[in-house]
Parts: sequence; C-alpha cells; structure tokens
Amino acid sequence: MLNSTLRENCFVSAPFLELRQNIEFYLEEGIQPEIGLEGTVLYDLVPADFRLVADKLRKADLSCTLHAPFYELYPASLDPHIQAISRYKLRKAFELIEFFQPQSIVCHLGFEENKHGYREELWFEHSLVAWRELVDLAALNNTPVMLENTYERTPAQLKRILTALDSEYARFCFDVGHVLAFAGNRWQDWLPELSPWLGQLHLHDNHGDLDSHLGCGAGDVDFKGIFSFLKEHNLQPLVTMEPHHDGGMETSFAYLEQRRFPYWLFPDLPTT
Repeated sequence: MLNSTLRENCFVSAPFLELRQNIEFYLEEGIQPEIGLEGTVLYDLVPADFRLVADKLRKADLSCTLHAPFYELYPASLDPHIQAISRYKLRKAFELIEFFQPQSIVCHLGFEENKHGYREELWFEHSLVAWRELVDLAALNNTPVMLENTYERTPAQLKRILTALDSEYARFCFDVGHVLAFAGNRWQDWLPELSPWLGQLHLHDNHGDLDSHLGCGAGDVDFKGIFSFLKEHNLQPLVTMEPHHDGGMETSFAYLEQRRFPYWLFPDLPTT
C-alpha cells in the first residue's frame, strides 16, 4: 500500500483525457494530478469539459498542478507565425488556471541550442516578452509558472530568463530525468545555479540514453544526492511523479518511502 502522506503531498502526471476517463480512480485513491494539456485537447474540448473535472477534484479536496503543452511550440520563435500560434496555444492553457486553481503551471522554456544558439540574443528578447505576459496572467490567480529544463544543455538560459523576469511567480521546475537524458550532465551542474528559483521537481528515471520516464530507482538518477542537497539547503519544492510505465507510480512512491528521502518536505511523514 502506498504511503498515504507521500500520496497526499505529491502530484502524479496525468494527461487530461486519461484523468477525465479515470476520474473516479483518482478520487477514490486520493491522487493529486499534474494535468497534462498536450495534443489537441485545448482545441477539441470546451470550457465546461475542464470545469467538470475541476469541480470533481475540488469537491474531493484534491489539489492539482497543470502542465502546459510544449510539443513543437516555440513561444520565442524567430518566425513570427510559429511564435504567434505557440503563444496562442499557451494562452489557452493558462485560461484553465481559473477553473483548476492549481498549485503551479509547468511550462517548457523551449531553448534548443541547434535551433536558437546562433541567434540567442534575439531568442532571449522574444522569450522574455512571451514569459512576462504568461507570468502576469498566472499571477492574477496567484499561480506560479514553473519553467522546466528540457533540451537545454546548461542552466544558463533558464537562469537568465528567471533573473530578468524577477517575479515571485516565475520559478524553476527541475526535471531530474531530462538533465541525465538530454543535457548529459549531473544535477550538480543545475541545482546550485537555480536553487534560488526552485519551486518544483519532476521525478522519473532513465539510464542517460533516452528520456525513458522509468519509475524512480529503475535507472541512474542520483536521487540520494538530489534529496541530500534539498535537505542541506532547506528547499521544499512541489513534487510531481512522472513515470510513464505501468506500475511506475507505485514503484516510485515505494522507492522514496523506503529511503525516507523526502521526509523533511512533508511534516506528517514519519521519519523512522
């Protein structure tokens, strides 16, 4: 049986259509979702579809986070047409903040060295405009925007954007698996630089070759080192489980529980 305190304090990745189809399971198990808005759901569904799920979560006293769409979106694109449709889709996601009142909304920064590195200053200018608008929209509902590392090879772009935004609503979501699979380096190259903005963790595992989204402990991510750093620096981010395989959620919770890694994050979790 999953530790109830971990389950009650963490979020679990859940694409919206899956969440809607299996909403009774989430309610009965007390699972707090991080609601993924990828694909065409923002175009295919109407506000009432989202409001219905939001109302059910609220009545069950379950909180949530949102994960904005990111596939093929470039809000800082140097092409004005790609830039416009990217920002349009992100705005549609941000409109749902009012319904769900999430603890955060996670977004991918969208910097890719092979696409943007040759004109990084212009990319930065466009990016700052886009994220200022979106952070301001989220702030209307007291919701922080968590900018997540994805294909970035270093923390430099995230640090520059977060410094320039200079807002309590602009934070950092540290995806531990992306550092290993995409950046090809270590958490030590990221957390010390971005810890002043740290607001959320995405936890999953891999072997450094693919973004496999395995359950925690099934790959090579240094969870012990990461949690030791968080404890040493008294950092208490939101935590989202992101395994994408059957049984990944259960094994991730069991792995964390057995090692007592996150006990200081949740005061009700027994330490012995």
